[in-house]
Amino acid sequence: MPEWEAVIGIETHVELQTNSKMFCGCAVAFGEAPNTNTCPVCLALPGAIPVPNEEAIEGIVKIGTALDSTINKDSLFYRKNYFYPDLPKNYQISQYTFPVCEFGKLEIVVDGEPFVVGITRVHMEEDTGKSRHVGEDGRIHDASHSLLDFNRSGVPLVEIVTEPDIRTAEQARAYGAELQRIVRTLGVSDARLEEGSMRFDANVSVRRGPDAEFGTRTETKNVNSLRSLQRAITFEIDRQTRVLEEGGEIIQETRHWNEDKGVTISMRIKEESEDYRYFQEPDMLPLEIDEAWQQRVKAEQPELPAQKRARYVGLGTDAHTAELLADDPALGGLFDQAVQAGANAKQAGIWITQEVVAYLRREEKSLVETALSAAHVAELSEMVSAGDLSSTASKDVLNAVLAGDGTPREIAEAKDLIQISDSGFLEAEVDAVIADNTDAFEKLAGGDMKMIGFFVGQVMKRTGGKADPRLVSEMVRNKAQG
Repeated sequence: MPEWEAVIGIETHVELQTNSKMFCGCAVAFGEAPNTNTCPVCLALPGAIPVPNEEAIEGIVKIGTALDSTINKDSLFYRKNYFYPDLPKNYQISQYTFPVCEFGKLEIVVDGEPFVVGITRVHMEEDTGKSRHVGEDGRIHDASHSLLDFNRSGVPLVEIVTEPDIRTAEQARAYGAELQRIVRTLGVSDARLEEGSMRFDANVSVRRGPDAEFGTRTETKNVNSLRSLQRAITFEIDRQTRVLEEGGEIIQETRHWNEDKGVTISMRIKEESEDYRYFQEPDMLPLEIDEAWQQRVKAEQPELPAQKRARYVGLGTDAHTAELLADDPALGGLFDQAVQAGANAKQAGIWITQEVVAYLRREEKSLVETALSAAHVAELSEMVSAGDLSSTASKDVLNAVLAGDGTPREIAEAKDLIQISDSGFLEAEVDAVIADNTDAFEKLAGGDMKMIGFFVGQVMKRTGGKADPRLVSEMVRNKAQG
């Protein structure tokens, strides 16, 4: 019998970083006192009329363009009807039949293999308020009472829905991570999972092999970290497989991920789209995104993470270094400027992602709080390439530059780290070492190439560690070969 296969789709909600809410002028701010950023529109008081936020609409067009989606010229807002205390209107202004964006894709890489996830739609809606359930574990089932905060009500929210193309929890995590990188690169949201400005709903089912019909799915709501997304999906795959193996039946339901216990918990029976009784929002006209608007957004699109990683690898970095540089705008910017100033890309990438990052973590500083510049990296790279500085000494010099002790050359000279590359001087030193170790040299001349390290070490000892080891090694090898 075929093995069980998971079928996974992800719905991602992204709060946009706009100055005001989606349909009113209230401020968008995290951490404000409860119910201070509200007005008649976001509180759904009688007679209040919503007005769309143009900046928010542009944000969704940017996301859709980055995901290679079709941007629909005409789209509509709908009322999604459901009843919950943190939804003051008893409906959510959303989109349904005619979203802003649809039919996109996102390529991810898992274990070195590229994998394409289809994007069903990217649409705009408004966020709900926030409920705080007062009780031991913060869940409604054990709460003594609940408090409502409507500061978040009406915040612009983009929903990005995938096709059921994902098959493993690892693929789901990789998809979530790449989507987060894209959103941050576009500058439309800080995408902070810990603050709820980006969160995932995971739809999971299992079936007997790739040719079987889809099984009954569950939806695990509001997962707020990449680690939790992977763990929640892994648990749900195992749970559903176990239930079916034991002859049970999967119920289509909404579930909650309990981080502390590492389990999903049933919340309610999952609604179908018809349960929301969608109908067109009567207080708003259709939305038109003309060709000129679409082309302007496309022309202004920044270099996306995948493009940046490919460019870095093309310059000479390894894939891991490229990923680290692409993930951090400050480090990536320093790298780009250093390479433009003449630094060796492979060398600069390693220094920035290893030595510089280690220093920043150790000193608890940001890059702008250090004295390091792209010109310093380029100068350091030139000194190593010219043989003036060893690769080992370059790390000490780099840390001193970060601390503000001077330029690379000033520091290297002050610390007496300038490497000896004078070929005449070094050849005399090599000859002296060979004369003192004739037996060892005979072994080397006889083909025992391990002895090269011995001779290099002896020359380094005679020169106080300042000889260029590459040049010394080449001289020893040439002399052994006659």
